[in-house]
Amino acid sequence: MVFIMKNSPFRRKQKLSPKAAAAKKRRDIEFAKTPARKRKKAQNQRIGQRSDSDLHHTGSGAPTRVSIKNNRGNFGKGTKNE
Repeated sequence: MVFIMKNSPFRRKQKLSPKAAAAKKRRDIEFAKTPARKRKKAQNQRIGQRSDSDLHHTGSGAPTRVSIKNNRGNFGKGTKNE
């Protein structure tokens, strides 16, 4: 059994049971291997990542460079309701 201290820098991002973590891993891998995700990943690799911005695919599928803060923060809406 692994005990994780409350203020430890080695914390899991989500507190999931081993069964739930395994199910999430399967879902995440399944999603990452869809044809649409494969196309987007390949396109991002061709364009190239920079340390000052993220590549965001718009509704039309066209990638645009946006700030890391906006892209990962859901453009000011937060990520709790995604």
